[in-house]
Amino acid sequence: MRSDSLIKAVIIAAGLVLGLVLSATPSALAGQFSIGTWKTAQTIAPFYYADFVSGEDSVTVYPFTNPADQKNALLAGSLDMCGTTVAHAIHSASMGQPVVMVAALCNKSSALVVRKDAGIEAVSDLKGKRIGYVPGTMHEILLRETLSRSGLSAQTDVSLLRIDFFDMGLALSRGNIDAFLSGEPFPALAVEKGYGEILAYPYYKEAVGDINAGMLVTRDFVKKHPEKVQQLVTAHARASRHLARHPDQWLTRASAFGTQKSVLEKAAANMELAWDMDAAFVSRVRALGQRMQALGMIRRQPDYNALIDLSFVQQARKELTADE
Repeated sequence: MRSDSLIKAVIIAAGLVLGLVLSATPSALAGQFSIGTWKTAQTIAPFYYADFVSGEDSVTVYPFTNPADQKNALLAGSLDMCGTTVAHAIHSASMGQPVVMVAALCNKSSALVVRKDAGIEAVSDLKGKRIGYVPGTMHEILLRETLSRSGLSAQTDVSLLRIDFFDMGLALSRGNIDAFLSGEPFPALAVEKGYGEILAYPYYKEAVGDINAGMLVTRDFVKKHPEKVQQLVTAHARASRHLARHPDQWLTRASAFGTQKSVLEKAAANMELAWDMDAAFVSRVRALGQRMQALGMIRRQPDYNALIDLSFVQQARKELTADE
């Protein structure tokens, strides 16, 4: 009986261990990383992480179409790290979600586009015009900021029309809207196809500046696996630097996502691969949060000290310097 009981106990224990392994999040499995990002030229860096981690580690990249889905997968434990817009990170943190930004992902990448030959030569000429936008995005904030700086009210002087990013070009070419503010490659595509022209690049360095997106992990992941966070951030830094130094490779690989290389080459000057963060970056994130609250996009400011952890990029700087 004792022997049978011992055998039964061993079987039960083995089952429990197997269950824990099968239910483990990716971060609990040594050397296996799951990353979320978009399939765009400016968010391509995670697709190169595998080239910059140790040979014993593996990286699986999962493409998403919007920042919210990536963040939700991160919080559910399906991802170790994911990309998201800085605006979405602020929004998530303001709701108390345990997200931590450990690296930048990209800067710039936005443009205000108007219909070609429409006689719109300045932002002030948009008065009475129809402008396509996606609510709750960095682009909405930049659009409202641009209009305000030119003395236009987003409520009374223009008509803001909610249009998906993928439909903005068609709407502009058909004359259904007069302008849109979107991310690359759609502005460059409008120029390439001949139906649009760039009116402005809406970056205001004394305020929000050109920040765009960053890489998130969960607070729990930072606490339990800081060495893995560092591995990923350093790989991100090395991948971003490599692509910035090899633009032809960057744009050739990015063209596989569905945008012609000729369009990406036009957009390249308005796209910046990024990884580093410093006090100036944090100041711009705070400025963005203030604009979001003023616009009613968030109810309260997040704890920026909890949202942004600079320690990993600081260490990555040392490691990249050692590479030289």
